[in-house]
Amino acid sequence: MSRRGGRLPVMAGTASAARLAVLSGPSGVGKGTVVAKVREMYPHIWVSVSCTTRAPRPRERDGIEYRFVSREQFGQMVAAGELLEHAEFAGNLYGTPLAPLLERIAAGTPSLLEIDLQGARQVRASMPAAYLVFLTPPSWAELERRLAGRGTEPADVIAARLRRAKVELAAEKEFDEVVVNDDVGRAAAELVGLIEAVCPT
Repeated sequence: MSRRGGRLPVMAGTASAARLAVLSGPSGVGKGTVVAKVREMYPHIWVSVSCTTRAPRPRERDGIEYRFVSREQFGQMVAAGELLEHAEFAGNLYGTPLAPLLERIAAGTPSLLEIDLQGARQVRASMPAAYLVFLTPPSWAELERRLAGRGTEPADVIAARLRRAKVELAAEKEFDEVVVNDDVGRAAAELVGLIEAVCPT
């Protein structure tokens, strides 16, 4: 359920180049779940795998949901200019490997990047043609329920995520499109429709 008429600015560059789509939104809104559904149902969309220094959650696989690295490895990647964007939250580092992303864009492959608000702003600054989609919960109460229901984080981390989410929700106006995550399958289908509109295959 979109809450904004699509603004589809023309992408600069060659006709064969794909345009990067970025999915962001507050912590706990279900970005990872929606992206997992995109991977499952729409394999023609290439999904970037971010690096992180945090420990894997149950059922997360290295190289699939995230590439899990040490702080030393992450620092080396930053120093070498290998990350498109990077940020720190709750004591963990997150970043987007640049080389595989540029390869997919150059090949004309519709590409999706899932990151937090800080990272999305960095991408906007470095790649102005990127198409930014904001994923929002159907209500604040539902967002609170999802964060508390994870059962993978202590109460202080959940509280920090909720405080941050209130700030992040106010950033909706910075994005090209807004999608409400009221149903994972429907939200994934809408997201893919937006990607295909700006990254025609």
